[in-house]
Amino acid sequence: MRIRTFRAWRPPGELAAAIASPPYDVVDREEAARLARGNPMCFLRVSRADLEFPPSVPPDDPAVYRRAADNWEAFRSRGWLRQDAAPGLFLYRQAVEGHEQIGLAALYSVADYDAGLVRRHEHTRPAPEADRARHIAATGIHAGPVFLAFRDGEGLADRMARQTARSEPECDFTAADGVRHTVWRVPDPTAWVRSFERVLAAYIADGHHRAAAAARVARETPGGMKDSAEAAWVLALWFPAERLRILPYHRAIAHLGGRTAGELLEEIRRRMIVTEADGPQPSGRGDIRMGLAGRWYRLVCPSPPTGSDPVEALEVSLLQSLVLTPVLGVTDPRNDSRISFIGGRGGLGELEARLADGRAAVVFSMPPVAMADIMAVADRGGVMPPKSTWFDPKPRSGLIVHAIR
Repeated sequence: MRIRTFRAWRPPGELAAAIASPPYDVVDREEAARLARGNPMCFLRVSRADLEFPPSVPPDDPAVYRRAADNWEAFRSRGWLRQDAAPGLFLYRQAVEGHEQIGLAALYSVADYDAGLVRRHEHTRPAPEADRARHIAATGIHAGPVFLAFRDGEGLADRMARQTARSEPECDFTAADGVRHTVWRVPDPTAWVRSFERVLAAYIADGHHRAAAAARVARETPGGMKDSAEAAWVLALWFPAERLRILPYHRAIAHLGGRTAGELLEEIRRRMIVTEADGPQPSGRGDIRMGLAGRWYRLVCPSPPTGSDPVEALEVSLLQSLVLTPVLGVTDPRNDSRISFIGGRGGLGELEARLADGRAAVVFSMPPVAMADIMAVADRGGVMPPKSTWFDPKPRSGLIVHAIR
């Protein structure tokens, strides 16, 4: 893989905690406005400026993109973000609940993305992709990094840990959600560039729409695909795949379609091995937990697929094909209003709460998907089922920004 140094825009260390924000696409408009309230330095004012408008203004209104560009100019003119004098690379560590992951902030080329070296596991939707393309075009920045994983055959994870242990960070703070964020400037970027030449491929963990939008802007910019053009290079955080944490995405169904709990249970017994369970936490792969009428059950596929398609063997796929579609009639999980997807660190508690207060009639607690499964799907050019992966923790936006003009 080719990576490149860049002159990053970064906040002074003492402002980093106030500026850094969650990715634009993990908070809705109301939540973004709440997080930014009383804090003019919150980077969400740049990454999703619709929070500064009344609900009657759609998020893709031209005025929203103009506001994002104006806010970006204000962040620069007020010194809240400053551009490095020289190109560089950065190490970014996140730590929470005993888990730690360190990634390298560097640019990848749109040409490598187009060639399939930056591999995808989900389709992008036209509207979100167009939104990010307009945002990049209006502001001239990659406001948030694409979250990449790579197979670490060179011991780069250990090298990252050693380097962070002996260097002073540029910023170090713990966010309100308990995640500690630390950034170091790399003293020897050339050595890292050479090391990544031996990395064969990268895999998008989070940021498919950001990646697609950045590629679109590069193609639509005159001269934007030349290696010398900033638009031809995209901001990313590269994490060793073995060090990432994936949390499950659970399923909650609002009603049983006129069935009783007993009737539903009997129908599922015809398709899966069902035994009573002592709680909602799956024991591992192959174990799906179902909460129904105040009790928990363990669901196991009686004959797991043995074909070559890695998607078919995923628990989310088995649940969809054996229960959600034929029994509950949820044929289009992306658009069916009866199904809700619950992920993140509080996912299991929220699942239990919905079952207890009646917001859900039946819930399914899923085991997490393995990174190896995601890479296998991406290597085949396949697509993961919707709402099947939740990478945690997620990198903050506003700590490292790449300007394309």
